[in-house]
Amino acid sequence: MEKNQRNIEPGTPVAGGSYSLIIDTKGPYFVYGNPPFRQEIIEPNEEGEAWDYKEGITFQPDSEPIAICRCGHSASKPYCDGAHTQAEWDPTLTADHKPLLEDANVYDGPRLELTDNPKYCIHARFCMAKGSVWKLMKKSGQEEVEKLAIHETFFCPSGRLKLADKVTGNFLEPEHSPSISILEDPQMNCSGPLWVKGGIPIEDSECHPYEVRNRVTLCRCGSSSNKPFCDGAHMKSGFQDGLEQTANPTINPSNTPV
Repeated sequence: MEKNQRNIEPGTPVAGGSYSLIIDTKGPYFVYGNPPFRQEIIEPNEEGEAWDYKEGITFQPDSEPIAICRCGHSASKPYCDGAHTQAEWDPTLTADHKPLLEDANVYDGPRLELTDNPKYCIHARFCMAKGSVWKLMKKSGQEEVEKLAIHETFFCPSGRLKLADKVTGNFLEPEHSPSISILEDPQMNCSGPLWVKGGIPIEDSECHPYEVRNRVTLCRCGSSSNKPFCDGAHMKSGFQDGLEQTANPTINPSNTPV
C-alpha cells in the first residue's frame, strides 16, 4: 500500500462526524470527536468459556482530544499523565500498513469462508468457546453450528477472524457504531487493549494511515511486538490498569494533559 493511501477493509462502516485517532510515535493515543468511551469486561458463561461482554465504567472525559496511555505506566489510566517520557518502554510502531486480509489464511466451509490473520490475536478466547471456530466452519451449512461460528467470530475484538458468505460474496461483520473501549479480562487476571470500533480512522502523528476497520485492538501495556496493535502481551506481563472491573455508573475521571 502506498505511503498515504487509506485502505478500508470490506464490511467496515464509514464513521461519520469528525472521529479520528492519532498515535503519537513517542507517546499516547489522541482520540478526536468524543466517541463514546467505556470499559468492557470479558464475561464467561456458566461453562467458564469467554462468551460475552459486560459494560463497566462509562467515561466522560473533560477535554478533547482524549489522551490515552499506550506505554502502560500512567498513574491515571486509562489516560496519559506523561509517564511515557520517563518510563522504560519502546514506543516504536513496528506493525506494517498492509490490509489485514492481505496476509490472512483462508478456511473454506460449505457455506461460510473464514479469514484468519493470527498476528492480530489478543487471546480473548471467544473463538474456542463452543468448539473452535475453525472446526465449526467445516459444518457451516448446519444452522445451529453456523450461528455458533458467527457468534465466535463476531466477538473477536481485534477482527483477526472474519467471515464471508459464499452465496452472496459479502463479508459478515457485527454492527458497531464509532466508539472506544478499554477491555478487561478478569478471568485471566489482566487488563487488555484499547478497542476501537465502527470504522474510526487511525494514523500515526507523521500522517501514515492504517487500514480503516470495524474492529481494531491497540496495545495499552506497552509490550506488544506489533505496535500499535495488541498481540496479547498483556496476558504474559499481567498488565493491570488498576480500574475496578465491575459494573459502575458513569464517572468523570480527569483526562490528565500530557
